[in-house]
Amino acid sequence: MKTVYHKADSRGHADHGWLNSYHTFSFANYQNKDRTNFGVLRVLNDDTVSQGMGFGTHPHKDMEIISIPLEGDLEHKDSMGTTAVIKKGEIQVMSAGTGVMHSEYNRNKDEAVKFLQIWVFPKELNVEPRYDQKSIKEGEKINGFQQILSPNKNDDGVWIHQDAWFNLANFKAGNGKNYMLNKKGNGVYVFVLKGSAKVGDRVLSERDGLGIWDTQSFNIEAVEDAEILLMEVPMDLPAYLK
Repeated sequence: MKTVYHKADSRGHADHGWLNSYHTFSFANYQNKDRTNFGVLRVLNDDTVSQGMGFGTHPHKDMEIISIPLEGDLEHKDSMGTTAVIKKGEIQVMSAGTGVMHSEYNRNKDEAVKFLQIWVFPKELNVEPRYDQKSIKEGEKINGFQQILSPNKNDDGVWIHQDAWFNLANFKAGNGKNYMLNKKGNGVYVFVLKGSAKVGDRVLSERDGLGIWDTQSFNIEAVEDAEILLMEVPMDLPAYLK
């Protein structure tokens, strides 16, 4: 098993006043040649947007974009005619494909919104743009893995154009479980949202990340009550990027 450890305070940081963002991988003005991606996982931004502020209309192309709110309400509008609000307990996906314009705003005037912005390279270029969001609150599992994303349209959670599986884990202290990878050649990026957890000999604290690959499974155990996001993705980049 191979691993790469990213301590929370080693992430890139940008404070724009209205936006406070931490970048696990190179993004905007934060460029680190050793932290460009983890397989097809290209962006993992930990964003806090001030009251009533947000990202104005801007373009995307050929990327699977996932948003997971952690606090507050995030309003989305796009050139496909979608207007939606996502909040904690939901997940949003947008396949940019041939091209789409969108905006994201903090819907509330009295509290900040916190969310994860995640980009994944798609298997192929120029797919038809699409939008989807689903509630994941009802499927929450204590001391287990809850699938929130996969490549399959009929699976739990949302789907994307990539052989990726995302799971949330909500473990009470002292509890854990073995994670079995879904596909050979994939790796898993473990990101701790709250608390602390142990993977192998490595203890991860809040907002720490650990990339794991060249293994079929690994055990994860909560040191204290922990909420964890596991992002399983192909480690090989698509042919169009080679």
